[in-house]
Amino acid sequence: MNHFPTIGGVAHTHSKFATAWAQAEKPIPCLGTTHADYFHGPVPVTPRLKAGEIADDYEQATGASICRMFADLDPDAVPAVLVAGHAPFTWGHTAAEAAHNAVILEYVARMACHTLTINAGFGPLARELHDKHFLRKHGRNAYYGQVKKR
Repeated sequence: MNHFPTIGGVAHTHSKFATAWAQAEKPIPCLGTTHADYFHGPVPVTPRLKAGEIADDYEQATGASICRMFADLDPDAVPAVLVAGHAPFTWGHTAAEAAHNAVILEYVARMACHTLTINAGFGPLARELHDKHFLRKHGRNAYYGQVKKR
């Protein structure tokens, strides 16, 4: 947790839709406001691990790959990652929040899959609407939803 000091819990699942995105090595784009409420950007996917990384210390290499992915991303703004060829990881300030984010991730992964099945050419949500939905819940002057007790 040295790379992510605000994280108090991590969840790792093999949920059907989020895992499918990980196996396809495709980030989950923000296509609607439900995604924007929880993730301030697409849910990224790590690069594939190299053969040597898998052979030497697979679990350590997986963690290092996630850390590299978030070198320029805020893990509090995007509390999830898809590990290429594997499955999703989510996190939060608590273990309960990490588990909640795993449930939300699976929901938005499923919706994105259905949306792109209905309209394969559909593009991401407008940045202005994406920012509005995320920042009203998580921004400096958040005002939407329940008061957070930390």
